[in-house]
Amino acid sequence: MRNVVCFLIVLGLLASPSYSVVTDTDNIRKVAAEDKICFALYAVHNNILKLNTQLYPLGDGDPRVVRLEIKRGDDGWKQIAEAKVIDDGWTALFRIEDWDHTQDAKYRVLHGDRASFEGTILKDASDKDTITVAAFTGNSVNKPHGGDIPRTDIVENIKRIQPDLLFFSGDQVYNHTQHLQFWLKFGRDFGDIIKDIPTVTIPDDHDAGQPNLWGEEGKKALLPGAADGGYLMSPKYVQQVERAQTSHLPDPYDPTPIKNGIGVYYTSLNVGGIDFAIIEDRKFKTGPAGIIPQMGPRPDHINDPNYDPRTIDLPEAKLLGVRQLAFLEDWATDWTNAEMKTVLSQTIFCGGAHIHGKMDGRLHADMDSNGWPQAGRNRALHEIRRGFAFMLAGDQHLGSVFHHGINDWNDAGYSFCVPSIANLYLRWWDPLEPGGNREPGAPNYTGQHYDGFGNKLTVHAVANPDKEPTDGKLLTTRAAGYGIVKFKKSTREITMECWPRNVDITDPKNKPYPGWPVNIQQEDNYGRKAVAWLPTLNVDGQDNPVVQVVDEFTGDVVYTLRIQGKTWRPKVFREGTYTLHVGEGDGRMTLTGIESVTADDTATLDIKF
Repeated sequence: MRNVVCFLIVLGLLASPSYSVVTDTDNIRKVAAEDKICFALYAVHNNILKLNTQLYPLGDGDPRVVRLEIKRGDDGWKQIAEAKVIDDGWTALFRIEDWDHTQDAKYRVLHGDRASFEGTILKDASDKDTITVAAFTGNSVNKPHGGDIPRTDIVENIKRIQPDLLFFSGDQVYNHTQHLQFWLKFGRDFGDIIKDIPTVTIPDDHDAGQPNLWGEEGKKALLPGAADGGYLMSPKYVQQVERAQTSHLPDPYDPTPIKNGIGVYYTSLNVGGIDFAIIEDRKFKTGPAGIIPQMGPRPDHINDPNYDPRTIDLPEAKLLGVRQLAFLEDWATDWTNAEMKTVLSQTIFCGGAHIHGKMDGRLHADMDSNGWPQAGRNRALHEIRRGFAFMLAGDQHLGSVFHHGINDWNDAGYSFCVPSIANLYLRWWDPLEPGGNREPGAPNYTGQHYDGFGNKLTVHAVANPDKEPTDGKLLTTRAAGYGIVKFKKSTREITMECWPRNVDITDPKNKPYPGWPVNIQQEDNYGRKAVAWLPTLNVDGQDNPVVQVVDEFTGDVVYTLRIQGKTWRPKVFREGTYTLHVGEGDGRMTLTGIESVTADDTATLDIKF
């Protein structure tokens, strides 16, 4: 059926909104020998340093080896590794095991006898109470929409606040055929902060050379808009993109390639006790063309507000796929050196906008979002909430904070979608009806809503563009900007800030976008209401132990959490008996047959290590 429907679709309707791209006029093959290294990205996890060096294209006679030297304290420079340059994309990856992560280290990458690039590998931030993440998306290079505005305001602000992690959630490159050329420009724009701060970059659709992406495990896309699923560009092109942007990340959870030899990078990264799951929410996702009736000008857009969302929630439609769900299930239970958990993804698990492109562009549902397929969305949120994990993403071009619901309002976690760096294609959250249960005085667009797929959302903040934005040097009318997230470990508080461009965010007179900051507690990320409770735990001999609750009737892990302090009362979602695993490693204690009690029961359970 899919092939028949695809054949009948008018291909011209599948293209994304048209846009022009600024051409980088640098001749990248005529860079001086001393400037052959453009920038470097790094991350350290489990005492393994991975550092990826991005070079300009080399000539036939240029060396194909780069060298890594480090310097600690008063010691001199010491070479610790060499790496081969991969001509396809001009990268060179260092992987150093047994890395000493207890102190800062200066590094420099050398090429030939003239090129040198220097930076700092920061020590582990576990001794800091607050871990700060700066998050970005949508690095448009379109001139009328901010592409020609320098990124120096962002770079200077990042230097001022000195975050512990940089997260670029996708669309670092908006050119669909010249990833290398514009990836080098990205490095020139942001390399001065990336070189000194651990960085996560994950490619999204535009990075991979297409307007939207439903990866379908690496198949070849045949339609211009790729709504039939798969990749438009060659596997070699996709491999080059992912090698440049993700090879410095920790080793993949399961490195088995997908179709056509395309790799995977989903993994976890621990920074200062905050455990980040890095997922690929588009790589395994099913394309909509051919499996659902077309209900708009494109197979991925639904313009009929009277359609029944249940008709498109098909069992064969995947979102994260079996492999990534297994990863999240495992990750949510593993709290080694972790105090709080966060999922980093390309986009958020809902339809996060009503209007696309311009104010008359109301769209009921967008299957490029992670609101569809609904069953896949709910499975993902179910696994994520079992680790009380917060969610951080981009892609929607629109800053937002949503509390997600699966079966009931707010029974899953919070997401923060950061706004685009330079907003090429505008979107608005503009529901036709006021939200339910809004806070007193809150805008009508906040409160409880359904997205176009029938998913439950509670809206806490949105940074909408002006209805008639102008092109100015500050980009604030287009609601461009970025996000700052602070994880305070001693209180388990998460603070979200959404900042406009071209303001000093350390100046008290400057404020984030209206509605921010938003503050939540770690346990808000599993907001499901308790049906019953277990006895209050009083733990002696371990501080902040890990507690895992297992339903003895189903055998399922209900959730796992590193509690704060030594006293805590687990909630459960049905009456019955439960197994508790308390502690970790050799000190883990298991208690079985724990009966649930009512909310007003004062029963306690003393656990002594």
